[in-house]
Amino acid sequence: MAEINMAKSINMALFEAMEKDSRVVVLGQDVGIDEGVFRITEGLHAKFGDKRVFDTPLAESGIIGTSIGMAINGLLPVAEIQFAGFDYYAYQQLESHAARFRNRTRGRVTVPMVMRAPSGAGIRALEHHSESREAIYCHTPGLKVVMPSGPRNARALMHAAINDPDPVIYYEPKALYRLFKEEVPDEIEVMPIGKAQVVRPGSDITIISYGATMRPCLEAAELLMEEDGVKAEVIDLLSLMPLDTETFVNSVAKTGRAVVVHEGPRACGVAAEVVSRINENVFLYLEAPVIRLTGYDVPVPYFSKEKFYIPDTDKVVEACRKTLRF
Repeated sequence: MAEINMAKSINMALFEAMEKDSRVVVLGQDVGIDEGVFRITEGLHAKFGDKRVFDTPLAESGIIGTSIGMAINGLLPVAEIQFAGFDYYAYQQLESHAARFRNRTRGRVTVPMVMRAPSGAGIRALEHHSESREAIYCHTPGLKVVMPSGPRNARALMHAAINDPDPVIYYEPKALYRLFKEEVPDEIEVMPIGKAQVVRPGSDITIISYGATMRPCLEAAELLMEEDGVKAEVIDLLSLMPLDTETFVNSVAKTGRAVVVHEGPRACGVAAEVVSRINENVFLYLEAPVIRLTGYDVPVPYFSKEKFYIPDTDKVVEACRKTLRF
């Protein structure tokens, strides 16, 4: 069992998928000879050549439009958009075509493609290079949205995304690319899309999160146990659309308290949807209002103020203690 970081695990998944199925192709700006802006496609061009790993112009709409055509005609494209903050240029293709072909053709034609993009803040990047846009795609019927939180689930989710018959938005928290390593099994794992994981069991409060904010949530759960004797249950959503409602409402029914954490903007975000589902399903079990701890409804600030935007361990602990005091 190898111990690798998230960047390597996604690269490994692409290698494995391309070796297993000749229909898998990789395209995007600089994914070939230059091996990707974050080196996620390192070695793919050398191994599989121009016909399966190829560079495109800086034209996000063209990258996704080309991928849709490939998918409809039998290939399994994995398209890279260099930063999530620029994938809105491709939104028309995703919303008007990729997301609708199954419904438009009454199930006769599907679009089995993946759009990969580095997402979120935490690397002191410029404007448009730190955005969290997952809520936009969760709100678009016909698209599936996933976000890994570590090397092992990153690889397993990538395999699931490539295998899926429908278009999948695969957002990669770039702050985690090389932040830590994890053991990844030698055999291929495939994690089902639409299934969350209870990553730390507990009985006093439920912390729900995904992506880069999973690590401060786990650190907060540890601190709450050490300093307050509080047993926090931590849930990693992993799949943002479809959401695994059953897992988090069952947890909240048990604990009676919940804090939902993500770094994307607050208004109409994933946390708002999670809180609504908790209210709809287990309102009478609640001992306190559910708290959202999110980014702010402003563009991600430049690097000198970035840390104040992102939910950190102290903020998660403070939100949990407020919920527990209610």
